[in-house]
Amino acid sequence: MKAKAVHKLSDEELGIEVDNLRKKLFELKTQSVTEKIQDTSQFNKIRKDIARLLTEQSVRSKAVKA
Repeated sequence: MKAKAVHKLSDEELGIEVDNLRKKLFELKTQSVTEKIQDTSQFNKIRKDIARLLTEQSVRSKAVKA
């Protein structure tokens, strides 16, 4: 997910997307224990997407307080 796409999301959509990505990351971790994963770069991609979303949430909450 690109930063421009993150900026376009509403506050509710940000929260939902964070939850979805965290679930996906958990599923990948469980798959890595039980079976062989082809593309291990997915872990880093998902973690970076979560970080982008959380950063955007933080920026928005600070802007509202200011």
